[in-house]
Amino acid sequence: MVTRLKRFLIGRPMKSDELAEEKLGKLKALAVLSSDALSSVAYGTEQILLVLITLGFAGLWYSLPISFAVLGLLTVLILSYRQTIYAYPTGGGAYIVSKDNLGTPVGLVAGGSLLVDYILTVAVSASAGTDAITSAFPALHDYRVWIALLMIVSLTVLNLRGITESASILMYPVYLFVLAIFILIIGGIIRAFAGDLPHAAPAYGVAVPGATLFLLLKAFSSGRSALTGVEAVSNAIPNFKAPAEKNAARTLALMGLILGIMFLGISVLAYLFGVVPNPKETVVSQIAATVFGRGIVYYLIQAVTALILFLAANTAFAAFPLLAFMLAKDKFLPNMFKVRGDRLGYSNGIIFLGVLSALLIIVSRGDTENLIPLYAVGVFIPFTLSQAGMMKRWVTKRPPRWLIAFIINTIGMLTTLTITLIFIITKFSQIWMIFIFLPIVFLAFRKVHQHYMDLADELRLDIHTDKPEAAGSIILIPVAGITQVVRNTISYAKSLSDNIIAVYVGFDEEEIAKMEQKWEEWNPGIRLMVLRSRYRSIIRPLSKLIDTVEWKTSETDHVTVMIPQFITKKWWHNLLHNQTSLLLRAYLFARQDVKIATVPYRLKK
Repeated sequence: MVTRLKRFLIGRPMKSDELAEEKLGKLKALAVLSSDALSSVAYGTEQILLVLITLGFAGLWYSLPISFAVLGLLTVLILSYRQTIYAYPTGGGAYIVSKDNLGTPVGLVAGGSLLVDYILTVAVSASAGTDAITSAFPALHDYRVWIALLMIVSLTVLNLRGITESASILMYPVYLFVLAIFILIIGGIIRAFAGDLPHAAPAYGVAVPGATLFLLLKAFSSGRSALTGVEAVSNAIPNFKAPAEKNAARTLALMGLILGIMFLGISVLAYLFGVVPNPKETVVSQIAATVFGRGIVYYLIQAVTALILFLAANTAFAAFPLLAFMLAKDKFLPNMFKVRGDRLGYSNGIIFLGVLSALLIIVSRGDTENLIPLYAVGVFIPFTLSQAGMMKRWVTKRPPRWLIAFIINTIGMLTTLTITLIFIITKFSQIWMIFIFLPIVFLAFRKVHQHYMDLADELRLDIHTDKPEAAGSIILIPVAGITQVVRNTISYAKSLSDNIIAVYVGFDEEEIAKMEQKWEEWNPGIRLMVLRSRYRSIIRPLSKLIDTVEWKTSETDHVTVMIPQFITKKWWHNLLHNQTSLLLRAYLFARQDVKIATVPYRLKK
């Protein structure tokens, strides 16, 4: 039943040699890897306006110069990450660049920040998508958490089916969203030129009381949330068809062009139409209602906006497993993140991302505004470290025309560093927890790595000198009575060794006498050793017996405890038994000097 459900949800298993078919062309890659960046159009302008509205309606004109500044930052990032793609065509983005040029600790900070950011990406996208739905249908506002969780589950299952199949499905809503926003922008511009404006726009260029540099920088740092997801292409280069780096660079440039036009268009329309941020209706919803009215076009725009906001999480589902794989390959995350699933994706990374983002939605109650500050700072730390790493690379290697590349990355590093510092200063009360969480992630990386290094040291052998040693074998079989289960275990033990002892732990003399008499009558050909337990414990007497050395023929003898265990036909039958064998095995696992074997006997009724 479980297997059939799994096959229905994620499809048939794929052969390893089908991996080449899972590579993406530019059109599909743009849909999968840019959905996060493109979807930020739906809330980037709104985040700027939420800060500026504290100045009153007159202060909203500042959104235009701030939007142009965000556009300039986008240009710098696109140029910088194009260089990263060509310098590191194996992918990995900020983690690989930082680790390679600035050292492992800095690389781990970048990698940890990106992992946290991808988790936040899924949560923010799901929350923002829910906001778009509840803007159109206010009656659903109380169910926003359930809507977000349903979408996360759907995306998790979709990505478990494989990146090519998910890309084939995602292409349509992503390009439909781009088309819808362009129609909205064109329709809004036509209406503006016709002079059909429902509200007077705030006067442009007029000084507004209270408009301090600090507040304007805070609005700018909020608007940079429109740039999250730009780095995803450089992280996922291995997912592209050959030539991977060229296809990735072209996809990145196309994404930057589309994002820039849509973001600036929405910002201009919000200013021209005098849009004021509303907690129950998004900026895009207000613009669409103004341009087209609340008719079929409005609801179509809201529908594709909600869909793209949900699907923006797919960028994280494409990039998170690859980054987790690289960290696991370097022994900083568990090995399970290196395993490909039935559909050749890193399924453990996909599931892990889905679970953590769902928990974040529950904890935050689906509040997008509370998540976006963490989301933005989580991605700009790797931005800065990546640019600094590329600067170090150019100075060290000095390839042809390295100075131009160095200047581009220097501008990128100084810009993102400045913005990161501005964001930290202006929104510290909202993002302080990142400075607690990131050190915890860094420490976890170190602990995992230390475990793998210790394990390698302990398990390493010299193939020239470390040979297997011949030794005797003593098998102890704990028995609670004379049954088919015990007979099955003794038969198996006799095929392995002649030195076998059955061990019976008795609690009173009458039980012991009965057991000894039955054993003598049965006579299975092995010795029965009886242990008396005054405290009704089976484990303690058995442990003391193992510690005894008189009955060993050599100090190097292997001591194997072979545990008889019956397997019930139905799962609930297990609740009717004491499961002593499981407790015994759990205790003996902690002993270095004991080998444990379980001999199952499967019940038929």
